[in-house]
Amino acid sequence: MELFKRGPGRPRKFGRASRAVTVTLPEDVLTRLGGVDSDLGRSIVTLVERSRTRARAAKPAELSGYGTHAVIIVTPVQALKRLAGVQLVPIGNGRALISLERTYSTARFELELGDALAGGNFSRLERQTFEAIAEILRRSRQSRRVTLDERTIIVLETKRQRRRL
Repeated sequence: MELFKRGPGRPRKFGRASRAVTVTLPEDVLTRLGGVDSDLGRSIVTLVERSRTRARAAKPAELSGYGTHAVIIVTPVQALKRLAGVQLVPIGNGRALISLERTYSTARFELELGDALAGGNFSRLERQTFEAIAEILRRSRQSRRVTLDERTIIVLETKRQRRRL
């Protein structure tokens, strides 16, 4: 299965249409951009995308679509990290994917979110995040057009090495 339409020439640098430009910048700005990424184009794109993310207030939880699929993207909050069986996987720009342990079903996750909301003491952002995730799961469960397909993500964990005395 081919995920990308391949054509002749180099692959797209940013995964979308782009063009070469010439710009003159002060040396100190070039030095600071080099600290973000050694590729100046990537540095500029990174900084613009960061500022765009800040300007557009991120929702506590939202769907991010790709093709006919979508995943739930969340603002990582402590209350979510404290749920047993839940791990947040950072994806950049202050957002994360929700990863559930193999034995922890989405139905159980939805139920525990509801229970936590009913009895939990949360900050405003934590409550908004839990409510948004619960709403996404509830709507998808009740929809005739959406099916829930649990997938596995691969997470590599570094083993701690024992200190030698």
